[in-house]
Amino acid sequence: MRTAAKLLAQKQQLLERLQENPGANERAEIERLLEQIDTALNLLDEAGSSGSGEEPD
Repeated sequence: MRTAAKLLAQKQQLLERLQENPGANERAEIERLLEQIDTALNLLDEAGSSGSGEEPD
């Protein structure tokens, strides 16, 4: 599975966990992980735009 697809799947799981009303500590951890995933997705998008990204679909 491609990196972007894996990241999007992880992001979806984390968003679902947020809907379960986690405690404050768990919410903070989920939000931190979501930020990391968004950063990684942005980097992949930038790399793809420059032509040095992953293989095409």
